[in-house]
Amino acid sequence: MKNSNLDIHQLITDQIIASIEKGVGEFKLPWHRSGADMTYPRNISSQIAYKGVNILTLWLTAESKGYRSGLWGTFNQWTALGAKIKKGEKATHVVLYKEIARHRDDNDDKKSHLLARAIPVFAAEQVDDYQISNKDSVANIPFYVSHEAEAFIKNTRAMILHGGSEAYYQPSTDRIHLPHKAAFTGTDTSSAEESYYSTLFHELTHFSGAKGRCDRDLTGRFGTNSYAMEELIAELGAAFLCGHFMISSAPRKDHAQYLSSWLSVLKSDKRAIFTAASKASQAVEFLISEASS
Repeated sequence: MKNSNLDIHQLITDQIIASIEKGVGEFKLPWHRSGADMTYPRNISSQIAYKGVNILTLWLTAESKGYRSGLWGTFNQWTALGAKIKKGEKATHVVLYKEIARHRDDNDDKKSHLLARAIPVFAAEQVDDYQISNKDSVANIPFYVSHEAEAFIKNTRAMILHGGSEAYYQPSTDRIHLPHKAAFTGTDTSSAEESYYSTLFHELTHFSGAKGRCDRDLTGRFGTNSYAMEELIAELGAAFLCGHFMISSAPRKDHAQYLSSWLSVLKSDKRAIFTAASKASQAVEFLISEASS
């Protein structure tokens, strides 16, 4: 069940724009989620976690519908498990990129290009005859200071200096500056500790963009599209890292100033959120790989 006529870039961009505009007053964005809901959505057949913009798309649907399993699959994948899609249930579309060979008479030097395909998937809550097991459920998991998260932060080998009242990454010195842990406060959905980790993960994503790492453009000035995009990448990277460690992704009030820039970029380029989410996933994979080496 694939819809080749569906503009998946525009569909997903419009959904995320609507979600951002809806949450402007509360500064709650699609990637701000509580710890129990932060787990990466997984495919029911492969058990592999979705990546990039698909994480945002499935988080967005899960929150609006109250889905907690984090398990998704196509019609055929659920059928293979003996499950049936409930009558009247609507699919959520994810994007799958397929490499397509270019024609010989193409002037482009590249031998292939990526074709985006819209794939309809359904959550476990949308099917009958499938029992969500205890190992599948992530509801009501409390947050504890994770030794795994602490080891990860240490093993990134990022220079982190505590003090002052602002959090930022300084490219010229390759250092992360953070207020002391005691300076962080909690929210209705996250603890002070989670706020600290969420902020640190944001700065670590900036850190990943330096030359010799992920080589992103970190030269943009405040008010430019390039600056807004890097901040969006860092926001998503923080959310994805929070998802990896099941830590609540806490909103940062200082990022309210970027909302209009993000909306402007997303409205003018339907592929912008795909690029940002892809680079955020790349940053997370780089940091996890570095910390594991």
